Amino acid sequence: MNVSLDGYVAAPGDDLGWSVPSDELFQWWSDRVGATDLALYGRRLWEEMSSHWPTADQQPGATPAHIEFARRWRDLPKVVFSSTTRTVDWNTRLFTGDAVTEITRLKAEDGGPMDIVGATLAAAAMRAGLIDEYLLVTAPVLLGGGRPFFTALDSWVNLNLVETRTFAGGVLLTRYETRR
Repeated sequence: MNVSLDGYVAAPGDDLGWSVPSDELFQWWSDRVGATDLALYGRRLWEEMSSHWPTADQQPGATPAHIEFARRWRDLPKVVFSSTTRTVDWNTRLFTGDAVTEITRLKAEDGGPMDIVGATLAAAAMRAGLIDEYLLVTAPVLLGGGRPFFTALDSWVNLNLVETRTFAGGVLLTRYETRR
C-alpha cells in the first residue's frame, strides 16, 4: 500500500494526489503486479483502479510504462470483495460473502503470491492474522487525517524487516514478514 508517513492511505475526501509515483516507483509497482498471481481488492480501491487502468493504454500520451501496467493489470486475476458492487470485468470475479472466510480459503489453495489491495479489506485480514507480509511504500508527507491504513488490533503483530529501498523523492519501501 502507498501510505503517508502518519499512516494514511488517502487524505480527507479520498484525495490520493499526494501519492503520485516517480517513474522508478511506478515501474516497481508494475513489476509487482506482473509477479502477483492474484490481487484481492476492496470496493473503494477497485472503483478507483477500474475507472482508469482498463483503457489507460489507449489514452493519448500513454507512456510505455503506463501501457505495460495497464496490460498487466487487466491480465492479473482479481477478486473484488463488495456487497454493493454488482458487476466486475477485466479478469475479475466478485465475492459478496465473508472476506475473512474467502481469504482463508484462497490462502489454503496451492497458489502463488497474492496481494491484498485496499485498506478496509487489509484491516479485516490483519485482524484475522491472515497477512504473511506487509509491504509499505511510505511517502514523505504528513496528511493529518483521512483514511488510515492500520486498524485497531486485538493483539500485537510482531514483524521482521526483510527489505528496504529508497525511491526518488524520499519514498521508502519497507517489507516485513509476520513473525509466527
